[in-house]
Amino acid sequence: MKPDLHAEVNKNSAFLDRELSQLMFNRRVLAQAEDRSIPLLERLRYLCIASSNLDEFFEVRVASLLAAGAGDGALSSHPALVATLSRISNECHALVTDQYELLNTQILPEMAAHGIHLVRHNERNEAQRAWVKDYFDTEVRPLLTPIGLDPAHPFPQVVNKSLNFIVQLGGKDAFGRGTAIAIVKAPRVLPRVIRLPDHLSKSGGMSFCLLSSVIHAHISDLFAGREVIGYSQFRVTRDSDLWVDEDEVKNLRQALKGELVGRQFGASVRLEVAMNCPPELSQFLLDQFGLHQSRLYAVNGPVNLVRLNEIMDHVHNPELRFPPFFPGQAYKPGNQDIFAALRERDILLHHPYQSFQTVIDFIRSAAFDPAVVAIKQTIYRTGMNSDLMESLIIAARAGKEVTVIVELKARFDEEANINWADKLEQAGAQVVYGVVGLKTHAKVALVIRREEGKLRYYAHLGTGNYHPTTTKFYTDFGLLTCHPGMSQEVNEVFIHLTSLTKPHRLTHLWLAPFALQNEIIKAIRNEARIARAGRPGRIIVKINALVDESVIRALYAASKDGVKIDLIVRGACTLKPGVPGLSENIKVRSVIGRFLEHSRIYYFRNDLAHDTYLASADWMSRNLFRRIEVAFPILDKALKRRVMAEGLTPYLKDNMNAWELEADGHYQRRKARSKQAPFSAQQHLMETLGTPNAHLGE
Repeated sequence: MKPDLHAEVNKNSAFLDRELSQLMFNRRVLAQAEDRSIPLLERLRYLCIASSNLDEFFEVRVASLLAAGAGDGALSSHPALVATLSRISNECHALVTDQYELLNTQILPEMAAHGIHLVRHNERNEAQRAWVKDYFDTEVRPLLTPIGLDPAHPFPQVVNKSLNFIVQLGGKDAFGRGTAIAIVKAPRVLPRVIRLPDHLSKSGGMSFCLLSSVIHAHISDLFAGREVIGYSQFRVTRDSDLWVDEDEVKNLRQALKGELVGRQFGASVRLEVAMNCPPELSQFLLDQFGLHQSRLYAVNGPVNLVRLNEIMDHVHNPELRFPPFFPGQAYKPGNQDIFAALRERDILLHHPYQSFQTVIDFIRSAAFDPAVVAIKQTIYRTGMNSDLMESLIIAARAGKEVTVIVELKARFDEEANINWADKLEQAGAQVVYGVVGLKTHAKVALVIRREEGKLRYYAHLGTGNYHPTTTKFYTDFGLLTCHPGMSQEVNEVFIHLTSLTKPHRLTHLWLAPFALQNEIIKAIRNEARIARAGRPGRIIVKINALVDESVIRALYAASKDGVKIDLIVRGACTLKPGVPGLSENIKVRSVIGRFLEHSRIYYFRNDLAHDTYLASADWMSRNLFRRIEVAFPILDKALKRRVMAEGLTPYLKDNMNAWELEADGHYQRRKARSKQAPFSAQQHLMETLGTPNAHLGE
């Protein structure tokens, strides 16, 4: 029986452990990979997502804990931190074991049953071995540079999450010396998954082998005249946070360019080796990277499961994937341009069920419209290729006033954002990098048109990024509006961010770090006041994470006063639901499905006023106090009903993909009760908002 990791820290605390809660989210993702009702290649994808999530957990969360411990002396002088790291290590080792068990006992055998074979060296027939040998000689070996370690060849720099090999050698080298250890780096230009020719596959199927397997099979060819005693693939995970002293640097963009190179060689936080790695070699690597034995992960398979995603690029069996989905259209132009449509009514967009193309068309129309005099937009994540960014460049070249607030420190998107900042400035746009010390996480855009001699404001506000890829897989809401009060307040936010002056008092928008946390707590307390007066108090919130203690304490207080609270929290949640005398009126659930739940919705009943806000912010201290975030109200009653009907009610009814949080930190998957029909929120929304199946033949 596995130890109850949560019970160790939850007995006397009003809060759950954040790190363990985050790992429980990864458990729920892994459960999708275990679910045999999900198409096989999608299960493989979930397995890769779980592995990628764990990589980021080490790169960010574990790295930050280790850095905190190293800041003022030895880690052993921080017993609470040591205990936290020990709990994390136990759960991470268990997760990794379960991932590889699932891969080896279910995913790979079921793939083989469908004619998709990942063949190891000892499983290859003679013809396959001959082909792999030729591939190694012609494609791989010329790019390898084995490094025998000696005083002239010290242990090389190892890039974050790169594939490498350690080799233990017997005998003497060409100079008569007994160099015993060599390191081989796998070239990053080579594919990690290699497809064998079809004629070498069984009965019309397809066969693959991993680059690690190819190098393993022929590693002795690299050391002529030496005996290979032992070897292993290995991968080291490093701290991937970027740090620059923003108070000191004069050019943040140039400083970050330099830091991006250094990110590849941050402090080591985890070492992965093959399960059969000789103990002396794994210990040698631990010593080289300065890691404790607890941060060693010996795995039964490739050290980087994420690379198995490449198999899906080759396999096109429709029955092994989710059925294709085509988003619906929230706005159909017809003979009316988008600005005229917005003068009649606000447009609510629900992605990915409704196309993000409407937002792209909004900015593109502004770029070409002679009546538009200015465009302003925030950019947090947008990707390497973006029609939105190209439209902004076109607008700037056409002489429009284009202002873009680019967040250079959007983790893992820094390089793309720096590149876009360069291109925008070259086109004549005004590029600003937000506020020193605060990430600009708000998702807002503003178009200013001259109409009948006056300026009119049109705004887009969203819960998700302006990213062409993630908008197809993340659930998010967006609002297009020309409401005078709200759109002018969007302009005030831009003036605040560019001028660094204190924003004017905002009556519609809740802006972090100035008012958002205070407004959230005020709204929670208002529901408590209503409940104390004997009227129904009701709160429903959908967010990605809930860890801010001030907000949680306000929710606890409201629960004690009788407010009924439903929280739909995808990831980490440190609130304990259902505790008598503390949170008996609070329920927490997480929904994990085909799409990544990303939208943030705050609903307060407020005596039937039904206050409904969409936001860029989760309820985390970093969002409320260390980022520029915007929460915005839905004012139109019909659109309020839509947000409730699409963004909240289905998720509270879901009995297929919903997990309910218990007070001890564990999650239980909700199942349909007897006589209750199975219901999936995401499937319901695909059927009601998506394009009819007539398009499947396209």
